[in-house]
Amino acid sequence: MKRVTAIFVPALLVACTPEPGAEAAGGEAPALVSEFGRYEGYSEPRYDGWITTSRYVEMRDGVRLAVETTRPALGTVPESEPLPVVWTHSRYHRNPSRIISVLTPDLDPIPDIRSMVDANEDLQRLVLHGYVVAAAGVRGSGASFGRYEGLFSEAETADAVELIEWLASQPWSDGNVGMYGGSYLGITQYMAASGKPPALKAIFPDVAALDMYDLMYPGGVYRDDLIQHWGGLTREFDTTIPAPAVDEDVEGVLLREAMEEHEDNWDVLDQYGAGRYRDHAAPELAWERHGPSGVLEDVLEARIPAYHWNGWYDIFVTDAVLWFENYRGPQKLGIGAWPHAGMPDPDLMAERIHLYAIEQHRWFDYWLKGIDNGVLDEAPIHYAVMNDPGDWRWTSTDAWPPETTSRRLFLAPGASGSVASVNDGGLSPDAPSAEAAFDEYRVDLTTTTGTSSRWDNAVGAAPEMLYPDLRETDAKSLTYTTPPLESDLTITGHPVVTLWVTSSQRDADFFVLLEEVDAAGSSRYVTEGVLRASHRALAEAPWDNLGLPFQRSYASDVQPLPDAPAELKLDLHPTSTVFNAGHRLRLTVMGADRDNAEEVSEDPPTVRVYRSAAHPSSVELPIAEGAAPGS
Repeated sequence: MKRVTAIFVPALLVACTPEPGAEAAGGEAPALVSEFGRYEGYSEPRYDGWITTSRYVEMRDGVRLAVETTRPALGTVPESEPLPVVWTHSRYHRNPSRIISVLTPDLDPIPDIRSMVDANEDLQRLVLHGYVVAAAGVRGSGASFGRYEGLFSEAETADAVELIEWLASQPWSDGNVGMYGGSYLGITQYMAASGKPPALKAIFPDVAALDMYDLMYPGGVYRDDLIQHWGGLTREFDTTIPAPAVDEDVEGVLLREAMEEHEDNWDVLDQYGAGRYRDHAAPELAWERHGPSGVLEDVLEARIPAYHWNGWYDIFVTDAVLWFENYRGPQKLGIGAWPHAGMPDPDLMAERIHLYAIEQHRWFDYWLKGIDNGVLDEAPIHYAVMNDPGDWRWTSTDAWPPETTSRRLFLAPGASGSVASVNDGGLSPDAPSAEAAFDEYRVDLTTTTGTSSRWDNAVGAAPEMLYPDLRETDAKSLTYTTPPLESDLTITGHPVVTLWVTSSQRDADFFVLLEEVDAAGSSRYVTEGVLRASHRALAEAPWDNLGLPFQRSYASDVQPLPDAPAELKLDLHPTSTVFNAGHRLRLTVMGADRDNAEEVSEDPPTVRVYRSAAHPSSVELPIAEGAAPGS
């Protein structure tokens, strides 16, 4: 006996938007509007609800994967005509109700969520406009059988290709398939594209990675807090928190059998903790083979239309612009003022939900339904220019980065009088002339950017404020601050930092923050980068890296610090931020970030950052408009 779930929406929500050419009230044709964030007159929400069913689909090796499908309906009758299908390949429960109850235990009441569609307004929009929406759990997760063989394993990608063929062949499918989803569910879209399935006509990857090593070991520094949270949570979902059983499994017998198979799942904590160098190549974790960068050439050859979607405070924002730079198929890029997951600002959350739904709909209408809505006739990149928290505007460009002027500021002596830091240094457009000048401090291992960082947000934290006032962090660090700006300064792109350093030990970590300091002295996080000094050797990236410094981080590349000053080059995550007149720009150099990264040593080193004529540490800023600091 099948359990059929029918979900209905009020008729008010489906007061129709006509098809192109249809007459509006009064006999006039409706206006056709298709632009970033607006979509009117090109399609009609023809349904008043949806019906969800679930089942097992057997893969080539006999492993059964749990798949749910949600079909548009009028009343209790599902649409019988074939429609395009959009689906996701999920590492988490394909039905998010149990996850929501775990992550938000104080939510009262828990909403009645029985499918991915019930949980997502953007998917509801697609269903009501005539799409079938599907979700499948990857092998080894949720109600799916099998063993999880590692992040983006060959078996998982082969499953995705097979599922696309299955979805395209169903009687309710017209053979045109797209993919949706964010984070892991965004990365699986690129992985599926690498298999070049003919039925996959478009993807819309949200907050998705390019290279997994650069996520887990940026600059050679292990993001152990991130992986501890993610690994522990997914292990709990796999083995302890049951997913909903599929319709045929009325008593949950098959679900229990599947969860028993999950006990032998690949251990992300052990595997990632061992993979300290990019050339690490264990049977189930080879950084240069597993993940999107490992199949990059196949993805690029597939040329499947892709709309990359991200946010300035996401962990994958650098990846998003690198995807755009390297991609060969039709593509667009959107970057908003948001982080990876939950947001404290309800207006920002509402805008993200609205824009995501509109842009995804326009993209799929064009590629899956053949509606000529002009989505490719506009600028391919839209991004938010952030003024202050809660204050941003959207602009567009044809290329990334947009046209800017590079301005170099040098680390200089203080005192700026703006912060009680270890040194209170300055930032100056003038190159240093001193023969010997440096700032020295013993690393304080309690230094942290806090537990409301972009990294915590990526594993479910939705703090009241993303990054608090950083003055306490700055006080434990080396800081370099400009005088108050005479006019607004907009930085758009990738700041690049050069540090000349020594250490009392043969290694040290350097976390670099870019901050905006207001007239009251409050310091606001803008972006960051990190490099372990022993990983400083530069190499050519295996993709177009936009000219940014790239550390290959092979085991043979690692070099201890010499006694003489060594040069470190690192890029910060891209941003588009207005530094307001009267405010200051600050560069903070930390030796630890306790809550977000593994320490290089339990015995803190004493480091020197040089700012002399022979060793001029500096930051290069991409200036989009306005005056330079100190001008």
